[in-house]
Amino acid sequence: MVTLTAEKRTTVISASRRTDIPAFHTGWFLEQIRKGKTSYTNPFGGTLHTVSLKPEDVHSIVFWSRDYSRLLPHLGELEEKGFCFYFHFTITGHPVTFDRNVINVNEAINQFRTISRRYSPNHVHWRFDPLIISDISDAGYLIERFAELARELKGYTKRCYTSFVQYYGKVKRNLKRLEEETGIHCYDLPVDEKIAIAGKISRIAADNGMKLLSCCCDYLIGGLIEKAHCIDGDLLRELFPERSLTGKVIPTRKGCGCFSSRDIGTYDTCSHGCLYCYANANPMN
Repeated sequence: MVTLTAEKRTTVISASRRTDIPAFHTGWFLEQIRKGKTSYTNPFGGTLHTVSLKPEDVHSIVFWSRDYSRLLPHLGELEEKGFCFYFHFTITGHPVTFDRNVINVNEAINQFRTISRRYSPNHVHWRFDPLIISDISDAGYLIERFAELARELKGYTKRCYTSFVQYYGKVKRNLKRLEEETGIHCYDLPVDEKIAIAGKISRIAADNGMKLLSCCCDYLIGGLIEKAHCIDGDLLRELFPERSLTGKVIPTRKGCGCFSSRDIGTYDTCSHGCLYCYANANPMN
């Protein structure tokens, strides 16, 4: 194991909100790690940014994925280089109409358990996210699905992150196209109905040893539901107390509670085909 001084490790790497790096770009990611740096483009201004991936510069890596099968064999290599990390793992069980190319739920659960056993339930976080209400996934469906998955993940995680789908312009276009092609309509419910659904889910989460956190839906916060910090500075300090961490919460969008990080990867490069995804403009193609 490489021994490094804590003072130099300043950057939290997010891998990634822009695309599913573990599922589709593990090879690219490992190449960047071996190079010791990577570049990414600001989608709003086109500015090219370069960030160090040298172990002495990286405090930790936060992974986001729906499929860790390609990354799992390489975790040992990353550990040997001196990297620390935790994992967001999205498992929804949504109808295939919305999640067109995701792995089987049982396979995802097995991967989740594998990561939890290797590290701890504090290192891997379940994302039942987003909640989408439609003709084929009403409130009852979502609550039942959540309960089934919570029972399977009980003891393997302590946190579940959720939110209702955000109807950004690209999402509206994709869902409108879905309705034109299939007749399936999606609904943006009134806030009080969303709060009621989330309340039921939070009680199920609590019954299974998890706390529910709301991501970018602050109107849900209260009772058993806490505000999400998906990149969580306090958690990073708890998991890796030997590493000094400076910085502050820097939201990436309205309602975001994320700690400062550098998000690598490229938009429109994920092949899961989720119709509600804000990171892919044309997932139906």
